[in-house]
Amino acid sequence: MVGDGFRVHNFFPSGYKMGMHRMSPFFLLDYNAKVEFPPKDEPRGVGVHPHRGFETVTIAYHGKIAHHDSSGNSGVIGTGDVQWMTAGSGVLHKEYHDREYSKAGGLFQMVQLWVNLPAKDKMTTPKYQGIENAQLGKYYLPDNQGLVEVIAGEYKGIKGAASTFTPINMYNVRAKKGAIVDLSLDEKHNTGIVVIEGIVKVNDTETAPVDNFILFRNDGTEIKIEALEDAVLLVLSGEPINEPIIQYGPFLMNNKAEILQAYDDLAKGKFGVLED
Repeated sequence: MVGDGFRVHNFFPSGYKMGMHRMSPFFLLDYNAKVEFPPKDEPRGVGVHPHRGFETVTIAYHGKIAHHDSSGNSGVIGTGDVQWMTAGSGVLHKEYHDREYSKAGGLFQMVQLWVNLPAKDKMTTPKYQGIENAQLGKYYLPDNQGLVEVIAGEYKGIKGAASTFTPINMYNVRAKKGAIVDLSLDEKHNTGIVVIEGIVKVNDTETAPVDNFILFRNDGTEIKIEALEDAVLLVLSGEPINEPIIQYGPFLMNNKAEILQAYDDLAKGKFGVLED
């Protein structure tokens, strides 16, 4: 459990036994598989905590998630929406179940990513992108076989809604049983897929069921996905950030001195103020 509102397992860097650079620029992937939360008057979630040096990306598949941070940003995302927070030079934030959802209870499923920032951008001004599903770029598969929602980057000429600091392609693929989805991604970029729903066959060889992570080898550019059942996939692909990296607690920096500076700045109130 992360707080009392997010029941996750970690695909990387630790859960998949991968080093900190293996899926760079994506540093961390916490996956909250489907879980049913009973009704509760006081929303579950994670209280006020700091971040510096990276971005958090939250993608909602079921349930509603609320966000507040010390830069004055707030928002609620629901099914199909995305929340992209750039911590940059430092923010305090909190995230929790939306009050309306909490009182009703129901299915909850989400992904949270930490996306690293290059050294030149680690101290950028914090910002927040609350992206509703209607704002996502959409490519419709032939013969009414589903669609690709483009969160970031580009798919077959359709551009994503999120702005990024380094080249990233991030898609939700929603494919009906029998659909074939072709992906063409840079061989030098690190690529992985989370199977959110269904079962898929990859490159006519490997079968991957729901709640699994597919890691690619950086060998070739073409990926073929066949939906053996109705499927939802989160596709992650990005240009590696080839710089030293050190993570300690909620900070992701390039060296120990920067980590110590982050804690000093936090103690001096430089991350702002946010009530729990």
